[in-house]
Amino acid sequence: MFSASKNEFRIAAGYQSLIRRVGLDAETVFDHPEILVWRKLPDRENCTLDALWEDGRKVRLHIKRYQPAYGFTTPADDEVKGHAALTAEQIPTAPLVGWGKLVDRRSFVIFEDLSGYLPADKAIDAGIDFQHLLEPTAYLAAKLHSSGLHHRDLYLCHFMASIDPERMDLKLIDTARVRRLPGILTRGRWIIKDLAQFWYSTTKHPITDAQRRHWLERYAQARGLKSVDSLQRSIERKARSIARHDKSLRHSQPTRNISISH
Repeated sequence: MFSASKNEFRIAAGYQSLIRRVGLDAETVFDHPEILVWRKLPDRENCTLDALWEDGRKVRLHIKRYQPAYGFTTPADDEVKGHAALTAEQIPTAPLVGWGKLVDRRSFVIFEDLSGYLPADKAIDAGIDFQHLLEPTAYLAAKLHSSGLHHRDLYLCHFMASIDPERMDLKLIDTARVRRLPGILTRGRWIIKDLAQFWYSTTKHPITDAQRRHWLERYAQARGLKSVDSLQRSIERKARSIARHDKSLRHSQPTRNISISH
């Protein structure tokens, strides 16, 4: 890792030569002419930067650029902390390239693209049957919660699925909101929220009620839970609340739910 000037710029050792080659530092993360913005929200921008390794191989970098934050931590700090939590629990996620912040409190985080993977929702749209994703996503969600973590944005799109038909592999992305589960009195509420987000996201695709039930049974089995009936009722109730909130967000921020083309 290294830092530069009054700004903070930290790059993982394996990526330092690449970052120097493309001419990035903490300030040019925000004005590099080859960085493409594909989504712009009030608090952040999602961007890509295509580059080449020394041997000519192509690599895509995903960059989140956050607006100034005034507090003890920045959004980039939170995202890096969430990434570290997943890594510590051996939950696969995207490679972290670097992160940092400017003196004006803007911050950023950079990940390497997961080449050969698609968001699970895009994989389904491309013709992959949810049945192939059912058990892997259920077990990964169970591992997350059994490890004492919650995601707070556990939608289908944040499960990255290998497109190799001979090898179904998953990685969990978007670590900005990953946290340790709180004490026993409130942790159940956070777990229900995660599961309801996943449940709600499945309703937008050709996934049957029976498959959703099967998914929940596999999740419960992996966590050693004996009954899923009351759990399902809680999930469905929360999913209805999420649907109402999502409708409101889509109205107020119509570009919020766009996704990058692959």
